[in-house]
Amino acid sequence: MKLLRVGTVGAERPALLDETGVLRDLSGLVPDINGTLLADDEALARIRAAAASGELPALDASGLRTGAPVAGIGKVVCIGLNYHDHARETGAATPEEPIIFMKAPDTVVGPDDTVLVPRGSEKTDWEVELAVVIGRTARYLESDEQALAAVAGYAVAHDVSERAFQIERGGQWDKGKNCETFNPLGPWLVTADEVPDPQALGIRLWVNGELKQDGTTAEQIFPVAEVVRYVSQFMTLYPGDVINTGTPAGVAMGQPEPKPYLRAGDVVELEIDGLGRQRQELKPA
Repeated sequence: MKLLRVGTVGAERPALLDETGVLRDLSGLVPDINGTLLADDEALARIRAAAASGELPALDASGLRTGAPVAGIGKVVCIGLNYHDHARETGAATPEEPIIFMKAPDTVVGPDDTVLVPRGSEKTDWEVELAVVIGRTARYLESDEQALAAVAGYAVAHDVSERAFQIERGGQWDKGKNCETFNPLGPWLVTADEVPDPQALGIRLWVNGELKQDGTTAEQIFPVAEVVRYVSQFMTLYPGDVINTGTPAGVAMGQPEPKPYLRAGDVVELEIDGLGRQRQELKPA
């Protein structure tokens, strides 16, 4: 299933995109797309049955905003330097273990919402990423099978980063990763049954129409199952939590001088096979 949330900020309603591309209203079945729903097999089964029967009312998608596909996210866990080609382009050594950092849930916005360039920014960068959405409480997982069983589904994420804040201003990476609007998510949460192999997805990003990132999740150093299993050794993952699994080569930081960092007025578009497409216009904060 392709689950999503549509409507104005703070007033989104749950919806489903059916196999014919028609937007269907789920608000008569469930209150929202959140961790509570993702952990409820019976509720998900009711949605599947209603979708198959054709009884869900259609929504007029024209002019309708798409919000982040998951509400009430508890935490956004991110994996740094998780693609072989990205590590090479930045001159970094291949990590021996996954690099973990966090983004605050309030960085999450809709897939086509405005991204704000922070005040004083000179090095705002793009990063298209595969996001994993958790559907079962996961702690101390022991196998890849257990890890994948904890995954509710997948989405497109844009891990926007301010490199000077991240690297040149002291401390850890938090300053460059947690600016407002720095984690567009969606358009859809695609349930795990529709993604048989998360390591076989094309992943792309354009800036002002120019292709910048054109990779595949096969290049991940630590695949999805290993990432989920590993993270569960250090923190408990709850339904609705999100893991951004890293970005392929092609970010501004990895390009020759003068590096083409983002500016207000730029347009970024990104997509992952089967998971949909995002488009953001950048404006000054």
